[in-house]
Amino acid sequence: MVDFPTDNHGWSELLPPRLAVDSIQGAHRVPWVIVGGGLTGLACARRLAELYPNDEVLLLDARLIGQGASGRNSGFAVGVSHFPGPYEIQDKENIDRVNRINQAGLALLDQQITSQSIHCQWDNSGFHHGAADTKSIKEHRHFVNYLDAIGAEHNNLNQDDMKSRFGTSLYKAGVHVKTGALVQPAALVRGLANNIPSNVRLIENCPVLKIKAGRTIKLTTSSGEITTDKLVLATNYEAPKIGFLKRRVLGSTLSGSFTRILTPQELATLGSHKSWGIISLHSGGATVRLTSDGRISLRNTAEYNGGALLSPQTLKRRQITHRNSFEKRFPQLAEVPFEFAWSGVEGISRNDTNFFGQQSKNIYLAGGYNGSGVSRGTAFGYALAEYTGGGQSELITDCLSSKAATWLPPRPFLDLGAMLKVKARFQGAGLDR
Repeated sequence: MVDFPTDNHGWSELLPPRLAVDSIQGAHRVPWVIVGGGLTGLACARRLAELYPNDEVLLLDARLIGQGASGRNSGFAVGVSHFPGPYEIQDKENIDRVNRINQAGLALLDQQITSQSIHCQWDNSGFHHGAADTKSIKEHRHFVNYLDAIGAEHNNLNQDDMKSRFGTSLYKAGVHVKTGALVQPAALVRGLANNIPSNVRLIENCPVLKIKAGRTIKLTTSSGEITTDKLVLATNYEAPKIGFLKRRVLGSTLSGSFTRILTPQELATLGSHKSWGIISLHSGGATVRLTSDGRISLRNTAEYNGGALLSPQTLKRRQITHRNSFEKRFPQLAEVPFEFAWSGVEGISRNDTNFFGQQSKNIYLAGGYNGSGVSRGTAFGYALAEYTGGGQSELITDCLSSKAATWLPPRPFLDLGAMLKVKARFQGAGLDR
C-alpha cells in the first residue's frame, strides 16, 4: 500500500481549517491529469488550462492543499541562488541558467498574487543571508564577490547593520539580496488553488496508488480509475512511490518552530525591519523569519528520515535544538514560548540537480528542487505545461538543461548514504546553526 502521511504541524496550522471541496468516484476519462497539487502542479494546471481552454484538466493531490512540501518550507522564494565557494567564470553559464529559472518563477508568482489578490504575506523586496561563524564569514566574502560578478543588486552588511535591522548580535556579516521574496507558503498554495481556472478540477485527499502506461494512461486511486491521454507528475520527492525517479531522488526532513505572536514591546527589540528572513551562508545553518503577523519561525535541523515527516515525539526532541538556536540569537526573548513545531520534506538529489522532461510516452515530470522549490518549482510547472504540447521557449531550454542525476545505491546502502549526505550539511555550522 502506498502511504502519503500528513499531520497538523505546519504553516497550515496558522490558517483556518481547510476542507476538501470535491471528490471523485468510479471511472473517468480526461485528456490531462496532474498528480501533485503543490507549486509545480498548480503552475502546470493553470498554464495547461490557458493553453487548452476547452479541455478538462484534473489535478489530484494525496493530501489537502498546503499539507505537502510546498506548504511546509520556510517561505523563501529564491531569485538569486547561492552557489558555495569562490565564483568561477567557467560556471557562469550554468549559474545564469539557474537564476533565469528562479526569476521566471518569481515573476509568475508576483503576477498571480497581485492579479488574484492572494493574501499570503508576500514581500518581494528580497531577503538576507547571514554569517555568524568563521566558515560562513569566509563564505560571505565569496558570496558578495559572486553577486558583484553577476550584477545582482545587493547591500553588503556588517555586524552593526545586522543588529540594527534584526535585533541580534549573532551575525558578524550579512548581505541583502534584493531579488527574492518572502511568503506564508501554505497561504500561497491555498490561494493559488482557490483561484485556478474553471476548467481545472482539483481533487484533494486522493492519492494515486498505481500508474499503468500504455496507449492511454490508467491511474488507480482508492476510489476508482482515471484514464488520461497525458500525465504530469509534480510529486517531487514522492515520485519513487509511484514508480518514477527510483534511486534518483530522496527526501530530507527538516524541522522548525514558531513562537506565539510577539507583543509590541518584544517586537521593538528586533530592530528596524518589521518583516524579514535570514538564510545562513552555511548550508546547514538556521533559516529565521519574522513574519508580518509578528511570529519568529526558526528552522535548523535536517535529517534523513526515509522521506517522512517527524513523529510528534521526535519533533518535541528537535525543539530543544530549535530553542537553543533561538535563545542564542535573541536572548532578550528567552521567555517567549514556542507555540508549535513543524516538519517538512525537501526533495534532493545526490548531485543537487533538478528533474524536468518526459519520462515515457505522454508522461512528464518535474521536481527535486534541493530547497529552492517556491520559485523554481513554479517555473518548472509552467514550462512543463508548454513542453507537453511541443512548445519551445528559453525557459523550457533552461529547464531541460539540468544535468543528469547521479544514481543512488539500493537499500540499505541508500539509507546510509542519504544519512551521510544530509549530515554533511551541518559540518562546521558552529554558531550559524
